[in-house]
Amino acid sequence: MFDFTRRDFIKTAAALGLASALPPVSGCASKSNAKCELLVIGGGAAGLSMAVRMRKRLPNANITLVDPAERQFYQPGFTLIGGGVYAPDQVWRPQSEFIPAGVKWIRQAVTALDPAKKIAVLGDLTKLNYDFLVLTPGIQLNWNAIEGVSRETLGRGNAHSIYDFEGAQKTCAAMMAFVKNGGRGLFCDTHTKLKCGGAPKKICLLTEHLARKQKRRDAVKIDYFTASKELYDVPFYTPRLKEIYRERGIIVQCRMKLTGIDTEAKKAHFEKTVVSTIETKDPKSGEVKKTEQTQTSRVTESYDFFHFAPPQSAPDFVRQAGLGWREGKLAKEAWVEVDKHTLVHRVYPDIISLGDVAGVPTSKTSAAIRKQLPVAEENLLALIDGKTPEQKYNGYAACPIVTDYGHVLLCEFDYEKKPQTSFPFSLLDTSKELRSGWWLKVHFLRPFYFNWMLRGH
Repeated sequence: MFDFTRRDFIKTAAALGLASALPPVSGCASKSNAKCELLVIGGGAAGLSMAVRMRKRLPNANITLVDPAERQFYQPGFTLIGGGVYAPDQVWRPQSEFIPAGVKWIRQAVTALDPAKKIAVLGDLTKLNYDFLVLTPGIQLNWNAIEGVSRETLGRGNAHSIYDFEGAQKTCAAMMAFVKNGGRGLFCDTHTKLKCGGAPKKICLLTEHLARKQKRRDAVKIDYFTASKELYDVPFYTPRLKEIYRERGIIVQCRMKLTGIDTEAKKAHFEKTVVSTIETKDPKSGEVKKTEQTQTSRVTESYDFFHFAPPQSAPDFVRQAGLGWREGKLAKEAWVEVDKHTLVHRVYPDIISLGDVAGVPTSKTSAAIRKQLPVAEENLLALIDGKTPEQKYNGYAACPIVTDYGHVLLCEFDYEKKPQTSFPFSLLDTSKELRSGWWLKVHFLRPFYFNWMLRGH
């Protein structure tokens, strides 16, 4: 394992031909002399990157970033902590390192928003007025939505989750012990949209490969449960992923929603949905009509090692402010109601939202944010200057699914679930797992995040 300096990163990117895939430096773009109060809520990948970019583009604006975090985490690295590839201190740096000069950083959380009056309320009841808002508070992990567990109880009863920094570290030790001792390993995702939807699959496949490397595969049984109707829903990549699970003897069960965990008895409780098709024939026309009928039942599964993903949603203050979708698939978790192409709020055009909280029909990944950033930047600038936002995001997202210690299925796609492969990987068959994808995942993306993306490039 090694760390890149920013200079090392840029040299390596150029040598590999990856530099051509990097977005342009926003500092080279035109500037606006507009004076306004710009508020950025959330200092993760989306919010911090937008603050840096807008500071360069709006020299006369007052820009305020609100976020309580003292550390900036490279969250995709949590999977690699769980798999024993990264040490914990490799995935974070002090947040202060990335706050640009000229941006006011308020180290508090937003507790309420009034979008009609353009007011944000902080934890100490301070009110902030804004002219334009970048809404990027990230995702809310609803641990308590699973009966029997909480964030504080992660690890109890050998039930673990890499969706938490401390939880990822506990997962690593528990996974090693599970492979050594043997038993049944149960892995599952959740029924909501979630950040890095491939993460539960990755830790499952790493556990299986570790068992093979340790010559303990016969001692462990591994099952994967998904709340979705299929293992993966991007047609170009799904066949090979399903084949990998079959080859490795991992049983996949679909439409299994985790509802609770009995950590004392080491039992996981699921709601299982069975969908059947009923055919009825019209006696007059002879036309056959097909309708779907669903039946649910409760299922309990015993385990020795369990990895789960928590249900996820927009933060509560987003829902309470009425900024989430009001109908459709994105309404229940209150994902922000934005136009999926312009990222402008459909009711409040002074709000741009991107990142995990945005209610767009694509995966919630840092790669998606990277492609959203230039669109959000240009469209926000257009709004501030009184122009029509014209830049469009095509739904690009990437999910490098780690299939073992050394290979990655590099999934890149758009809103239509069509492949959108980046150079130089477009020269390879990305429908199969790649060694070069492992190098990208383990050695390139982390320094890219810290040394390039968060610097506003």
